Amino acid sequence: MTLPADHPALPAPKVGVLLINLGTPDAPDVRSVRRYLAEFLSDPRVVEIPKLVWQPILHGVILTTRPKKSAHAYRQVWTAEGSPLAVHTRATAQALQQAMPHVVVDWAMRYGNPAIAEKLAAMKAQGCDRILLAPLYPQYSGATTATANDAAFAALAAMRWQPAVRTLPPYHDDPAYIAALKASIDTHVVMLDFVPEALLASFHGMPERTLHLGDPYHCQSVKTVRLLREALTLPVHMSFQSRFGRAKWLEPETEATLAKLVQDGVRNIAVVTPGFSADCLETLEEIALRAKEVFLRHGGENFAYLPCLNASAEAITLYQRLMSRELSGWMD
Repeated sequence: MTLPADHPALPAPKVGVLLINLGTPDAPDVRSVRRYLAEFLSDPRVVEIPKLVWQPILHGVILTTRPKKSAHAYRQVWTAEGSPLAVHTRATAQALQQAMPHVVVDWAMRYGNPAIAEKLAAMKAQGCDRILLAPLYPQYSGATTATANDAAFAALAAMRWQPAVRTLPPYHDDPAYIAALKASIDTHVVMLDFVPEALLASFHGMPERTLHLGDPYHCQSVKTVRLLREALTLPVHMSFQSRFGRAKWLEPETEATLAKLVQDGVRNIAVVTPGFSADCLETLEEIALRAKEVFLRHGGENFAYLPCLNASAEAITLYQRLMSRELSGWMD
């Protein structure tokens, strides 16, 4: 088919994969953290309190006190390349692009930069008329997977010519995910200078009410741990971290669990975070630093935090399998 001479140039049709993670401030300073927290904590999927009640609390108390504390925490884990979450997510997208040269792979953050809308527009401009949205959350939650998809759908709603879209389902019990976790855990445990007596799998916490409202996050996290127990020789315990506010949260809590394990005779432990695809503030500061301090203060002797999958070979093998499966029919 010959196009008219005055027809605008069109890029060749392409298939895209957009990796999505939670988000990060642009810098570890109070102003950047306040801007990030304002966006994050204004999401009704994250804080399920009526807006008229929540916004005065958010802007009157939380955003005047919490940014300073959070900025201090971010400074403890910030790297020369930037936020750990952004560094690892970008590296994952780059490695996956090399493994899947026949598709366009990019990355975005639900909160902060690079924004989902910005990256979808860029992929569309490159000719991506079919895009797989891939929130990198093994266990589904309304506060993670759903809100990432919400932001993408809102961006698509502003497009006159939309690409076709698919979304990556949760992969908490996918054999490839469990195999990747096992391989990563085994590799890092062998590198330790002590022998762990147990493994603690710590997941990001959620208010308990989300479970009763039908969010599958708790159940999917429990299943991940059950499958890990079957795959590993180490005893595997489970807990939830990152509590916020006064509401009742999922139990057991991570720091309390570590203290109890010491009471039960565990002196050497390794901690893994199977709900996080990439290391971030919650893993590097909350677990590797603060949880370690709790464990040692209660009488523990050796503590090791085992890294997330990040952009490891195990991670790229896993994502290549997941994405190829979800792109079936588009790439055939």
